[in-house]
Amino acid sequence: MKVHVDQERCQGHTLCAMIAPKVFELDDIDGHSSPVSETVPVDQEDKVREAVESCPERAISIS
Repeated sequence: MKVHVDQERCQGHTLCAMIAPKVFELDDIDGHSSPVSETVPVDQEDKVREAVESCPERAISIS
């Protein structure tokens, strides 16, 4: 599984990083999220799916 955060949509709500802190990191300046790595570890896939569903801006996509 691969994960992507659309920086144009992300508003820095931080929900993804709270749900999957091993997968998402937050920018120190604006709080926007980005994946630590594009490839999601198998043991984090369920958390990433939850983060996708929880993002109020729908800024996270998986493939």
